[in-house]
Amino acid sequence: MFSWGRSVDARYGVAVWNFQPTQDCHIPLQIGDTVHILQVFEGWYKGYSLKNRCVKGIFPASIIHIKHATVEIRGNQENIISTEMPLVQEITTTLREWSNIWKQLYVAGQVNKFRQVTSRMCNLIEKRSQLLSGTLPHDELKDLKQEVTIKIDAGNKMLELDLVVRDENGNILDPDHTSVISLFQAHKRATQDITERIREESRQNQNEYGRFARLSSSPTHALFIWVRNFVCKIGEETELYMSLYDPNEQKIICENYLFCWASTGLPKEIDMLNNLKVVFTDLGNKDLNRERIYLVCQIVRVGRMDLKETNVKKLTQGLRRPLGVSAMDITDILKGKTESDEDKHHFIPFQQVTAENDFLHTLIHKVVAAKDINHKGQGLWVSMKLLSGDLKQIRKDHPHLVDRSTVVARKMGFPEIIMPGDVRNDIYVTLMQGEFDKQNKTTQKNVEVTMSVCDENGDIIPNAICQGAGDKAVTQHQSVVYYQLKQHRWMETVKVAIPIEDVQRTHLRFTFKHRSSSDSKDKGERIFAMAYVKLMKLDGTTLQDGEHNLILYKGDSRKLEDASIYLNNLSSKSMSDQKASQASSFRSSGGGHHICSRDSLQISTLICSTKLTQNVDLLGLLKWRSNISALNENLRKLMKVDGGEVVKFLQDTLDALFSIMMEFSDNTTYDKLVFDALVFLIGLIADRKFQHFNAVLEAYIRQHFSATLAYKKLLSVLTEYVDTASRGLDCEPLKRAFKALEYIFKFTVRSRSLYSQLYEGKEKKEYEDSVRILLEKFNVLMKSTLEGNTLLMQGASLKYLPTILQDVATTFDPVLLSRLLHDFIRSLPPDRLVKQKLQSMTAIVGTQLFKREECRAILLSVMTTTLMELIQKGEEEEACVELLSSILEVLYHQNVGVTYRDIQDIMDKLLPTVNKMVIMLGRDHSLISNYVACMTAILSQMEVSHYVNYINTFQTRRDLMDFLMETFILFKDLIGKNVYPPDWMVMSTVQNRVFLHAINQYAETLNNMFLNSSCFELQLWNNYFHLAVAFLTQESLQLENFSNAKRAAILCKYGDMRGVIGAAIREMWYNLGQHKIRFIPGLVGPILEMTLIPEVELRKSTIPIFFDMMQCEYQYRGNFRTFEDEIIKNLDHEVEGGRGDEQYQMLFQKILLELCRKSQYLAKQGEAFVALVTGLLERLLDYRTVMNDENQSYNMNCTVNLLNFYKDIDREEMYIRYLYKLRDLHLGYENFTEAAFTLLLHAKLLKWTDDQFTLHIQDFQGSHTQRQLKENLYNKIIDYLDKGKMWEEAIHLCKELAEQYETEVFDYGLLSKTLQRQAKFYENIMQVLRPKPDYFAIGYYGLNFPSFIRNKIFIHRGKEYERREDVEQFLLNQFPNADIMKTTSQPGGEVKTAPGQSIQCFTVQPILAEQAQFHNKNVPEQIVDFYKANNVLNFSYSRPIRRGPKDPENEFASMWIERTMFTTAYKLPGILRWFEVLQVSQTCISPLENAIETMQTSNDKILTMVNQHHHDANLSINPLSMLLNGIVDPAVMGGFAKYEKAFFTEGYMCSHPEDMDNITKLKDLIAWQIPLLTEGIRIHGKKVTEALKPFHDRMEECFAQLKAKVESQYGVRDLSFSEEGRGGSGARSRPRSMIRSYRPLSVISSSSLSSTSSDKESTRPAMDSVEPPLPRKQSTRVLDRPLEAVAKDLEDKKVTQKENRASGLQGPARSPMPAPPPDGTAEHPKKPLVSGNSTERSPEHLAKESTAGHTVTVNNGFGGQIKCSRPPPLPRKINPSLLENFSHDLVDPLTSPHFQVPGKEQTQFKVATSPNPDTSKVLKNPPPPPPPKNKRMTQPPPS
Repeated sequence: MFSWGRSVDARYGVAVWNFQPTQDCHIPLQIGDTVHILQVFEGWYKGYSLKNRCVKGIFPASIIHIKHATVEIRGNQENIISTEMPLVQEITTTLREWSNIWKQLYVAGQVNKFRQVTSRMCNLIEKRSQLLSGTLPHDELKDLKQEVTIKIDAGNKMLELDLVVRDENGNILDPDHTSVISLFQAHKRATQDITERIREESRQNQNEYGRFARLSSSPTHALFIWVRNFVCKIGEETELYMSLYDPNEQKIICENYLFCWASTGLPKEIDMLNNLKVVFTDLGNKDLNRERIYLVCQIVRVGRMDLKETNVKKLTQGLRRPLGVSAMDITDILKGKTESDEDKHHFIPFQQVTAENDFLHTLIHKVVAAKDINHKGQGLWVSMKLLSGDLKQIRKDHPHLVDRSTVVARKMGFPEIIMPGDVRNDIYVTLMQGEFDKQNKTTQKNVEVTMSVCDENGDIIPNAICQGAGDKAVTQHQSVVYYQLKQHRWMETVKVAIPIEDVQRTHLRFTFKHRSSSDSKDKGERIFAMAYVKLMKLDGTTLQDGEHNLILYKGDSRKLEDASIYLNNLSSKSMSDQKASQASSFRSSGGGHHICSRDSLQISTLICSTKLTQNVDLLGLLKWRSNISALNENLRKLMKVDGGEVVKFLQDTLDALFSIMMEFSDNTTYDKLVFDALVFLIGLIADRKFQHFNAVLEAYIRQHFSATLAYKKLLSVLTEYVDTASRGLDCEPLKRAFKALEYIFKFTVRSRSLYSQLYEGKEKKEYEDSVRILLEKFNVLMKSTLEGNTLLMQGASLKYLPTILQDVATTFDPVLLSRLLHDFIRSLPPDRLVKQKLQSMTAIVGTQLFKREECRAILLSVMTTTLMELIQKGEEEEACVELLSSILEVLYHQNVGVTYRDIQDIMDKLLPTVNKMVIMLGRDHSLISNYVACMTAILSQMEVSHYVNYINTFQTRRDLMDFLMETFILFKDLIGKNVYPPDWMVMSTVQNRVFLHAINQYAETLNNMFLNSSCFELQLWNNYFHLAVAFLTQESLQLENFSNAKRAAILCKYGDMRGVIGAAIREMWYNLGQHKIRFIPGLVGPILEMTLIPEVELRKSTIPIFFDMMQCEYQYRGNFRTFEDEIIKNLDHEVEGGRGDEQYQMLFQKILLELCRKSQYLAKQGEAFVALVTGLLERLLDYRTVMNDENQSYNMNCTVNLLNFYKDIDREEMYIRYLYKLRDLHLGYENFTEAAFTLLLHAKLLKWTDDQFTLHIQDFQGSHTQRQLKENLYNKIIDYLDKGKMWEEAIHLCKELAEQYETEVFDYGLLSKTLQRQAKFYENIMQVLRPKPDYFAIGYYGLNFPSFIRNKIFIHRGKEYERREDVEQFLLNQFPNADIMKTTSQPGGEVKTAPGQSIQCFTVQPILAEQAQFHNKNVPEQIVDFYKANNVLNFSYSRPIRRGPKDPENEFASMWIERTMFTTAYKLPGILRWFEVLQVSQTCISPLENAIETMQTSNDKILTMVNQHHHDANLSINPLSMLLNGIVDPAVMGGFAKYEKAFFTEGYMCSHPEDMDNITKLKDLIAWQIPLLTEGIRIHGKKVTEALKPFHDRMEECFAQLKAKVESQYGVRDLSFSEEGRGGSGARSRPRSMIRSYRPLSVISSSSLSSTSSDKESTRPAMDSVEPPLPRKQSTRVLDRPLEAVAKDLEDKKVTQKENRASGLQGPARSPMPAPPPDGTAEHPKKPLVSGNSTERSPEHLAKESTAGHTVTVNNGFGGQIKCSRPPPLPRKINPSLLENFSHDLVDPLTSPHFQVPGKEQTQFKVATSPNPDTSKVLKNPPPPPPPKNKRMTQPPPS
């Protein structure tokens, strides 16, 4: 016995394999499904999938990947919380949600969006793997998190998913621990950020945007360079100086990074291999935004003078000679447009100097300007990455790149933002250029400049020069040597690094020496000149930045370096004009040295020092004690000093100012000057460039400031300034002081604290009085109503005074301070500086003072009062909302003390005001969402007692009712029209939670105060119910529409609020008691809407309300008809809108039936009502299912079902509604005829009266009476009928309209128009071609079809020229899984009960109903044609069956015809293009009867065509040619020999004596064919062209043989065609048909014997012939091939029509006929019936024939004698080439007679009419002779 054990470690997992259940206890899993594991046993887990928590089962442990998780118990439910990184969990949830949408995009074919989502998902998967790896450094992890959140948020926005709100660190906000205001503001920020990110993404890719964002957010940047390799073929040691270069300014902007490369091709220090890394720091945004910036590397070789010289031993070594330059444009990298990655290698080509006297600096300019460099594979390989932050930050964020060994190259100059603590003392000296005379030499000198740093004694300070970052300090710097040049341009920069205390006694010394290429000569060279410059002036300031032209001295080389001599000389030409004039002569003396007037040296210096200054005024202030008399002037000059210089000495300057203040504490001489200087310093710190010195200033105040008496001075001066301004006087210093007010009070408060500590609280009262007096002065200032400067001062006071509160409250009574602030706000006149006052109060709310409970009690009242007044006036709404939001945000937090009274105050003053603003403002107002957020925040912070107190504040019951009414309407409006964007799901849900609490509180008020009969308020209660239902049914609460993850998150965080409000509605309904009847029917709709919510428990609890309503109305009225009507009307609307399902139908039926059956009075009526509603619901669900389906049959069938249902239950309004829905469906498919019949149903409901019509019809809004509406309907119907070419039906309506116009309303104008329209229809009938539609029988077999078509047959009315193949393809499109059946026989039970789908489709023939008005009348074929295909109820289909043995020589003898008759429910056409078949019957026709029908059809064709040619002499003879050739040429059609072999043999006649009459008929029909052919050939010969003359001759030859044969065997028949009929007056009349009684006949061909089914449509009369079995292959439309009549007539030998069982071509005789011959030939009428045959013709021919308006009169009847003779031999077969000349469209005359050619229906006007099942009229004409016995047998239809 085993038992399941509780899982300990394995609690949460993910399926890594699909699992299909094989037992009931298994649960299905797919890859990626997350599961909660409850128990475990032997390789199996028991638990549930988080997609469906309700279903628990077991699943294999082998397919589950266990993930670490913790279990949180909430009530009785366990919640699994993954221990993965929150961002990883978010990515996982996002991917799951996106994947579903991703699949939908693929199915919908949205390719672009699908690819975008694919890319984003793949990217997120990759980022998730990186996060899970745990190997990312801190900086990359931070960037990756930011990138991931950006991608998730942007993707959610693109897919229109919910907005994710985050804090500043990217973590998702928890609504339970976030105030409503914070949540709202977070939503606004997130929306703005995402919109901006998406906008940026449209311009650049995501990574670029991330780089751009990082660059913009950081003030300081650094460029990391990693030198990978250097390739250059030189063979000597090289020095590489790398730096950043601005080509526009043509200067280096950073220190050089120096690294040496050995002649071996490796770094000189082998330890530096693959470790040559440098970071260029201090780059600001201005540097990054330079137009262009390059990474350049100047390369200097160290060796001999000339590389070409080979005698190394004799050459001078160690010379620094120019080699070349490498340069790369890095502008895009620095601007973030190009990705910078330390793993990507960049090649920088090397440009060598063309001559070794080329200046490197000049070569840089050439390389930058060059488009291409012939580097020959030489150059640098580097990697680079742009980093953000200062050096400390990048070392922290990128420790794998920038460590302690990474060289730091600083910017030459201070960064844009000087960071506190950045101590620098760098002196950059650039050796720019020089000019040297060759003197007594024949060539120019090879000058080498040596620079050294010396003290006052001339001693060289060792290691004071740095040639480049990364290199060791050197004692001397030797310049590059250029070969034999007069003018040298070095542009070499070095850094002098000496202690600050040594700068005063230090100078730079430059010596000049000629260098020879020969080592021996070079050793004898001595320095020929020197120059120097001191680093500090006599006044204590350092050497000025910029260029310096130094004086060169010449003399004894030993004395040139004697400092005691040259230090007494002038160093630069700019020092003194007077002394410089002494250097005008070369031989001028300078203290023992001669001045070289022809030689010159130009250097440039740049001091980057935080301790050395070049400003005399600043230095004078710092050393003020040395010259007190100049103190006044120095204080004034301080405010003119450059800010960069000041902040470098910020602490020293502050110390000087406060020491002056303390030194002169007894008098006020310097108080204002020091105060103004302090204001200047503080204002300087406010500059963005120095904003980071705020921390320095703060640190100074806390740690270094020690002026204990300063507070007295500061308060005194400030009070004096404010007093001056309050008196309306101009006080410019106060304007500047306002900006520094915060730090002035920081100094003041710190000074007072130090004083209090030093003297143990002494002078506290004096201090507080000083502060109070100052604040009172401010209040006096605020009371002023003066304009100008006073107004500016008041505005500044409002802006800056709140900044001092934080500090002042630490040394001043907070309560007194609050009172002074209260007076400060109240002092300002109400209409003055309103916006500034609100902003000031907002700033006060943000201070710690407002968080004190006792202070807030003083300040809040004035704020709420001000807000109430301003909001009511609609002034400064934005500032009001901001202040209110700030107040509510503060009150939300826990560390602000008790807030009960504060919320009460806000509730009393502001809640009604805010509510009214929300009602008044439109939904498009910019602040509507802010007001709603404030209202929600107020409600969320109100406790139950607040609601009670608030209700009690209303003085009268009417006021309370108005408030509740207003609130209910407001809530309902906000729920229905959410002010937040749709993706603010969190905000909407929080709002719903708050509203739910408020609604429940107000419901209590309803129960307590508005329920009794004396005080019941119907409208108030009604508003409550409508609000509650609107809340319950709002879209944001329908959890079933959300993804699993979203639904689970909402349930976990908020629960299902629908259940709570549903229970409240139920309770409130039952509380109504006797008032319930007042809510019927008004509340039926809302309650129905609520019960339709797909939540089972909610439905179970609310559906019984319906029974209660039924009971209530029954007790009150004796029935519940009103309730029933309302249910039906609303149910239709709700289900169509998407609500309701089969589960609801079952629950509704079950619950109400149980309740009704328990009732004594409602059992029977209740059951009927439940049956009615469930029946309606079933139809409505079917309708909704197919409403948007492309299957028109679904849509229309369901619509018809519904309108019939409404008709049956006498709901006229709903019936009419669905009539118009059906009409619209028909119009969408251009079914104009059906649309007309649909509207006609509505018209029949109306009368020709002036009664008012109450229903609102969208199409006929101007119709108010039944007459108007019916008239408009008739006109619309006539329009539709006209479009559908149903002019006969339109004429009936025109006649009815004409009668109304003529006899009722006497509107002859409309009568005239109607008659004209009617006349046009008559003309159309006679002249316009109307192709007849085909009819198809369609059977749907199988259990997978919908119930309303399952195992049923429908007759479908095809459109013009619609083939069966088109219908089948259409059906397959609608049912892609269905199979088309290949047989036409009805299927058995195994097909009908199969689970699949099988469709049977074949063509059927309509059976003409009796038309009494045409009986025994000559009717034009155009008139008769309409009734052959319209108003049809019965249809037939015939197929061959074999009985008896098969005769291989003549299969026709054993082939019978099985005829199936179909009767539809309604006539076609009707309101649908198809109707269900109600009755099916079958009969069988013998082969002989089939032969009679075939021959009769053939004769009718010939007669019809002969009549047509008599009528119209211009008719084309092509159809006639093909028809005659197909009959007379036995090589084409085989003639009627098959009948002779089958039936005229002695054996057949002996075995079938009962068929003798029919045999006689057949022989008679054969004989009558000869005179018809004679006339046809005569006409053909008359019209034949010369080209077809051979064809005609061949046809006459064949006919002669045929005629001789027939007349010899069956006798001679004579048929006279009068000349009148051939022309003359007969040309003015049309061919006509005699419509008589008939019965359907069969058509069959011997070609059908070889197949079980065929769909070859024969050329046949539309009403009588039937379709043979389905074909083996598809056919082509005949009308597309107009001359296929040849092939069509070949088919006439196989497919014929039987018209009259008694006689081949006769109807009821009107005159005596000659007696038949003794061999039993049938009696024939005296006059032949005029037959018309619509043979296969092109549309042009058909149009010509149909538009002819002449009538031909032909004698009726055949007469003649039978003559017997032996047939002559048959002629030879016609040459096919002759037939090809007949027509370019002529088909092959050799086509086999055993295959039918598809074509349009033939039309025969001589038909026999059988009684229509729908009519009981008795024909007045005498019936035809009784038919002979036949083999017809009636069979029941197959099942």
